[in-house]
Amino acid sequence: MMRNHAGRYVTFSKNVFIPVTNVCRNNCLYCVFKKDINDKGAFLLTFDDVEKILKKGRDEGCIEAMFTFGEYPEKVDGFGSMLKKEGYDSFIDYIRDLCLLALDLDMLPHTNPGSISLDELSVLKDVNASMGLMLEEAASLEVHKNSPGKTPEHRIKTIESAGRLKIPFTTGILIGIGETEDDRIRSLKIIRDLHTRYDHIQEVIIQNFLPKKGTVMESCKPSSIDEIKETVKLARGILPDDIAIQIPPNLIPFDLLPELVRCGVDDLGGISTVTLDYINPESCWPTGKELRYILKDFILKERLPIYPRFVKDGWYSKKVGRVIEFYADEDGFKKE
Repeated sequence: MMRNHAGRYVTFSKNVFIPVTNVCRNNCLYCVFKKDINDKGAFLLTFDDVEKILKKGRDEGCIEAMFTFGEYPEKVDGFGSMLKKEGYDSFIDYIRDLCLLALDLDMLPHTNPGSISLDELSVLKDVNASMGLMLEEAASLEVHKNSPGKTPEHRIKTIESAGRLKIPFTTGILIGIGETEDDRIRSLKIIRDLHTRYDHIQEVIIQNFLPKKGTVMESCKPSSIDEIKETVKLARGILPDDIAIQIPPNLIPFDLLPELVRCGVDDLGGISTVTLDYINPESCWPTGKELRYILKDFILKERLPIYPRFVKDGWYSKKVGRVIEFYADEDGFKKE
């Protein structure tokens, strides 16, 4: 049976994906999520919007509230007036209060805030079970030429700041966006070295690029399954055993999951029965029933957004601890 970071299991969490705003300062050439402030589809979710999503997720048995949004939307002209309608001058303060709303509803926030500062991470630390930021690649790539928050220096600094603050953290690489194999190896080694220093990385996502209609990269080839497999093997060889390797199960054919688990994948990330993957809206989540059938040769174990070893070591605040202690079993997984 496959061994993983936990010893025996392939893990996953049940979440709701909350896209707080799609206004973003970056202009990545592969992205369909970002909208310009004057686009018809630009939005900022209200408190009522978020509360409805959270309650629906809770009723469906979801524990994780994953907050995702465009990076530094307040740096985009016109966003401030959208925020003021909600009664806020600070977007980070708005996110903090949304996290508190999730905790009040007995859900555990996991925030993906973009390349923000140590001080801004500090604002969010005590209201999150864990946080995350994709490194993507530790190389300057053409796809990020108009994206100030996607410079490797900014991304690495944020991941390091999370380590200094002892935040259980998710990161990862995006493959198929113009990088070389050497770039992937270097990126994985940087993540490894940050973890060696701070011991805060709980999982590394190996995310494969999928072309999107209407983007500059719509005619580019997606990552092949062989590329994904080889990158997973690379990651498992470079990263320490206490870091899980995650593959988003909605971005590959479901029947290939067992093969990837055998290559080193031991986590399937957050899976929602309630919300879309708004970054990859064309890609449907597998259901729990489908996963259990496809991975019938392995033991599936539901976890919280904070990994078991961080639960055991108490890497969380009192605000978050109340909810963690309600859901967690003695091993730090979700209670059966």
